[in-house]
Amino acid sequence: MCGIAGIVSHKNVNQELYDALTVLQHRGQDAAGIVTCEQGRFYLRKDNGLTRDVFSNEQMMKLRGNMGIAHVRYPTAGCSSSAEAQPFYVNSPYGLTLAHNGNLTNTEELKEQLFKDDQRHLNTNSDSEILLNIFAHALQQVGKLRIDADDVFQAVSAVHRRCRGAYAVVIMIAGFGVLAFRDPHGIRPVIFGERKTAEGSDFMVASENVALSVLGFNVIRDVEPGEAVFIEAAGKLHTKQCSYIVDHCPCIFEYVYFARPDSIIDGISVYKARLRMGEKLADKVLKEWPDHDIDVVIPIPDTSRTSALQMANRLGVKFREGFIKNRYIGRTFIMPGQQMRKKSVKQKLNAIDLEFEGKNVLLVDDSVVRGTTSEQIIQMARDAGAKKVYFASAAPPVRYPNVYGIDMPVVEELIAHNRTEEEVGHAIGADKMIFQDLEDLIEAVQKGNSKIKHFDTSCFNQQYITGDIDDAYLDCINSLRNDGAQAERNADNFIIDIQNTN
Repeated sequence: MCGIAGIVSHKNVNQELYDALTVLQHRGQDAAGIVTCEQGRFYLRKDNGLTRDVFSNEQMMKLRGNMGIAHVRYPTAGCSSSAEAQPFYVNSPYGLTLAHNGNLTNTEELKEQLFKDDQRHLNTNSDSEILLNIFAHALQQVGKLRIDADDVFQAVSAVHRRCRGAYAVVIMIAGFGVLAFRDPHGIRPVIFGERKTAEGSDFMVASENVALSVLGFNVIRDVEPGEAVFIEAAGKLHTKQCSYIVDHCPCIFEYVYFARPDSIIDGISVYKARLRMGEKLADKVLKEWPDHDIDVVIPIPDTSRTSALQMANRLGVKFREGFIKNRYIGRTFIMPGQQMRKKSVKQKLNAIDLEFEGKNVLLVDDSVVRGTTSEQIIQMARDAGAKKVYFASAAPPVRYPNVYGIDMPVVEELIAHNRTEEEVGHAIGADKMIFQDLEDLIEAVQKGNSKIKHFDTSCFNQQYITGDIDDAYLDCINSLRNDGAQAERNADNFIIDIQNTN
């Protein structure tokens, strides 16, 4: 999962793009990058690390210009090399730079086409670079010295015809403007807004509306699936639907885990959705375990707090904060490598013993993926004096990989794969395990916007909405995503792999 932003303004945008990345930092902690444009020239800074560490005052001063794009990254398909930090750049045609959230599912096919047919060179393993070159080739086919918005939209349509998978994209064309578009399923979020000033209107696009709100932009709306939004450097806005086939199917995991609770994605309040998740989970407990002996509900910070609070209210038991989180440790789920994840848990959380001593505790988390963190947290609760430790997940069991931009591991590393819910509870050391039912999760999210008829829930039920995922593809991503393969890639991340494609 990544975060993207783009601004066209009447003043320098470097500081506002930096501020946007700090708001979107939860979407990626591997790398950060900003590129601005002044008088047709790009100014770029990107590197591995958190936003605050990548940009110094001196570097910020060099990012000149009234329009720009920005990106925070965590790796899904490539490695955590700084060579794959975004935005990416190509000089032809016109000068293009791109930031991308999502994952293409036909990358091998596109790589071959780019080399043999389009005669374009790729320098990384990132599907984002592939996407940039697909767009660049389409725009080059226009064959004009000066392009207009219709030419840009024509190129986006070509991207939709060739690319499959999930993509929310922001592209800057040197001296011309900023473009944002979304795949025809709308799997990954992107939203745009306007800020009126004395000089005229400024425009901004971002992964989540909170980035707009912080900077004083009023939300216009979400970019529709298959739609493109283009903002000229002078501040003129254009929008167009660029796909003939549209099937809105946003990723439900955005509401479970990734998005900030104060975000509204596709008209659905993330906070309200998580409240409803807690209600549904409590109703399941009351139905299946009416004589429960839960003394206290304790959330595992931070994402599950909203669901846990509503769950406690519904059950009529105490809600307490039992873990204190170290704010300077990254999100465990998106750390590359199992060893680093294991090491980080005790650095990240510390138990308040008084809330556990002699009590039957229900711990609530947003989801259970590998189970490593859950197991360690349950043991922390026992060490703090809990009599019994029950565990509830606001999401159903994660049993299958996500192929649309979430780095969920290979099936062998998923704790719930080929296990019953009871077996998962036993594996992580819980006295009882309670998972959300998928139907209840969908209902909890869908209630916020009844116009959305279905969601991407593939990590729960293996139903991949793009229709192009088979066992061969899953075997391929298994070989790329397992912890051993990722560790090997990261060790070799300074090597440029030039493959013989003849």
